[in-house]
Amino acid sequence: MEAYKRWIRRNKDFVRQFDSLANNFTWFLPDEFAESEIGPEAVSSTVGMITTINEYIIETSPTEVHTRCAESSFIPLSLCLTLLKDLETTIEVVAEQLYGEKNKWILIAVTEAVKACIRLAIFRKSGYKMLLQGGETEIAENDSDSLSPQETKRRLDKPRGNGESGISNGQNPGNLQGRAISALSGFGKNAIMQHPQAIMEPPSKLVEKPSLRTFLSEKGIPGGFFVTGEILFIIRPLIYVLLMRKYGTRSWFPWCASLAVDLIGNCILSVTLMSQHSGKSQQLQFSDSEKDELKRRRMLWALYLMRDPLFTKYTRQRLESTQRLVQPVPILGFVAEKLIEILIGVQTRYTYISGS
Repeated sequence: MEAYKRWIRRNKDFVRQFDSLANNFTWFLPDEFAESEIGPEAVSSTVGMITTINEYIIETSPTEVHTRCAESSFIPLSLCLTLLKDLETTIEVVAEQLYGEKNKWILIAVTEAVKACIRLAIFRKSGYKMLLQGGETEIAENDSDSLSPQETKRRLDKPRGNGESGISNGQNPGNLQGRAISALSGFGKNAIMQHPQAIMEPPSKLVEKPSLRTFLSEKGIPGGFFVTGEILFIIRPLIYVLLMRKYGTRSWFPWCASLAVDLIGNCILSVTLMSQHSGKSQQLQFSDSEKDELKRRRMLWALYLMRDPLFTKYTRQRLESTQRLVQPVPILGFVAEKLIEILIGVQTRYTYISGS
């Protein structure tokens, strides 16, 4: 395993390009939305998980590995969450093939419950900070805008032509890696000799995470609102899946209940943010990354257009009418037809439109 890690780090540019190509190639697998799609989904999940692991190896320098190993011998929770998200569509397809359309929600609910538990653990371990990218992006103590390997991997999945374009929080992953390698080669053993106490001191003593009682006592009422809003965000997918299992896809109740939980949770966080801007409360401070995360969560509300019963009764009809309208146009008609075909196929899978 150590030899594999060294090879990945020495050939990181080649690995990133190959992973990006492999992820883009999975879009062209045959029978993507056919009845027997376990094979294509399994391939896509495997490629995604390998990409995630490779990015984690690349973005974790030896010094960071030493720190992480000293802190915990387990795989980081954010990495576990990303790997589970890579696998969840295959879990859904297998559950549907084995148990049918109705009973598949049991296994999906188990998956969402595991994800909720992981996110709650990340939320607690981070000292009750807002989950960025649903917990997949780790917040560094001195740099809240740094990106995790999992977020970099998500960018590689998108067909942008290179793995470092897309939405950014102000830093380039390549620059971070370059600085890590430069610092490692520039100091080496001298850094250990000059600062032995930084190596010998246990990481647990460097940063003490507050307990929930301490956090609430320090932040007061705004802190309580913040924790409530985050918990609603974490458990919302599980609530939606459980209601879908009970009432079915044709019922409006799961759709409305999920939207209500989203709105209430986001309103709570937004009110807390506005109280910070108005100067009424300085107990709870939102970073730029957390403000961007609130905007990202609002953008996810667009996925409600893809969820039944709204999709079947409204969105699909609009898409088909648009297709008929532009069909006479040679190129535009062909592109619109393929795009709508993909959207309809994507809508058949909960994990594609879950936003979780």
